Amino acid sequence: MVFPRTFQAFNNHNYRLLWTANFIAAMSRTLLLTLLTYYVHEETGSPWYVALVGFSWITPMFALGLIGGILADTDLRKRVLIWTQAAGLAATITMITLLATDLTEFWYAHLLMLIVGIGEALDMPTRRSLLHDFLGSRGVTNAVALDSVGNGASMIFGGAAAGALIAVLDVIGGHFAVAGLFMLSLMIISKLSIERVATASRSSTSVIADLFDGIRYVAATPALMATVMITVIMNLLLFPYMHMVPVVAKDVLGVGPTLMGFLQAMTGLGSLIGSVLLASLSNVTHHGRLFIAGTMIAFSGLLMFSFSSSYILSMGFIFIIGLGLAGFISMQSLIAMIIARHDMRGKVLGVIVLAIGTGPLGALIVGVVAEQHGPGFALFINAAIGLPLVSLVALTIPQLRLRMLHDTAA
Repeated sequence: MVFPRTFQAFNNHNYRLLWTANFIAAMSRTLLLTLLTYYVHEETGSPWYVALVGFSWITPMFALGLIGGILADTDLRKRVLIWTQAAGLAATITMITLLATDLTEFWYAHLLMLIVGIGEALDMPTRRSLLHDFLGSRGVTNAVALDSVGNGASMIFGGAAAGALIAVLDVIGGHFAVAGLFMLSLMIISKLSIERVATASRSSTSVIADLFDGIRYVAATPALMATVMITVIMNLLLFPYMHMVPVVAKDVLGVGPTLMGFLQAMTGLGSLIGSVLLASLSNVTHHGRLFIAGTMIAFSGLLMFSFSSSYILSMGFIFIIGLGLAGFISMQSLIAMIIARHDMRGKVLGVIVLAIGTGPLGALIVGVVAEQHGPGFALFINAAIGLPLVSLVALTIPQLRLRMLHDTAA
């Protein structure tokens, strides 16, 4: 079967498998995050403890992101994908057992998300670098956009399914669904055909040298540095809103788990539509401009959401956040793959994961402010700071706005 231009990356068999595995992995994380933030809020009523769920999930990014980048440049890539999914499956089964025997405590949710976060930190650079390996420089734009389509779809189904599962089968039913997704992801990953990478054995000294090589390379490349800076801003100030949605749904909008799930799903719907539009574009050359525009749109949606006390309007504002995230997420890794030398690609993606790892600090801050002043005020502060910071980076590092050619990645 020959796919049309918008979906041309699907003509590659390996890419179809990887896309499906990425979609399932993203949906399992969305489902699990929604389940556990809801569970912790029900158990404690505390925005602070809810924010700690997100903190536990993202913290490993900072500690292990660069290690994941190094692994993405080795022949361990397939094993990394298998190990991380297996660890998530084992942790979920353990949580099911504890819930079924009524032995669980609310803070076990933080441990589960920590394990999932460790897996994501280690395998994210590999998942992203494989897009380039499978499709090459000229096909990677479409591949990354379609991968973002999968992420958007996963947020729709994951968020909505979490709300429905909680309403019908309680939190434990949702965990059974997560376990099934992890098993399915493992089966698909096992079918991937990934070329081996010839690498010399590394001492601890050479691993440390690789870590610093990636950081130095990014620091010496203005467009990459700007991408990393905006990634830090987004993870400190934008993404923590996800952990507050169950709090806003219950305390501000006064809705139950089903409507809360639909609210979560609106991010995915916006991201899905935005990503399909990006996948349909041909001859994209100014990736940085799309990256900046997506970031600004997402923060604008967050600003409006922070003022909303209407469920319908809140759905629309979260949709706008998702629409912006399509540009941010698609272009974030794509810029790295286009600009970076082939031997530095995994390390640069590792530095981006490291930047994503600043998110736990944002989760803590939004939790503290929401605890004292309410979630709406906390989200308003984040948006009011984030918009001018992104504008400042875009204006002071103009290289991000210049034309980017695919052949520079070779």
